[in-house]
Amino acid sequence: MGVIYYLSAQPNLGTDLGWIDLVGRKFVHMFEYGLLWLLWLRALGWDRRAGWIAAAIAIGYAGTDEFHQTFVSGRSGAPRDVAIDAAGVAVAALLTHLVRSRHRLLSAA
Repeated sequence: MGVIYYLSAQPNLGTDLGWIDLVGRKFVHMFEYGLLWLLWLRALGWDRRAGWIAAAIAIGYAGTDEFHQTFVSGRSGAPRDVAIDAAGVAVAALLTHLVRSRHRLLSAA
């Protein structure tokens, strides 16, 4: 969360690569919030309830991060970025579910 805060405080993270930069940064957003969810899940325990709590923390932090960006020169906060971050949480949750389900099936066999 500290790394996210630090990067959000930077006035410009663009690389002047146009749409490649835009799409790349959105994928990085998804990855970092998916990773944040996974780290919180690990900290809270691996049950279903912990997954929901970890999601609430990660998505809530995404909202506060966007709010923080409204105070940074050259940056702006956008609700669509929170949605992109939430999509990263959802993808991480889905992948974690699939991996754990596969592991259970292999263990049972």
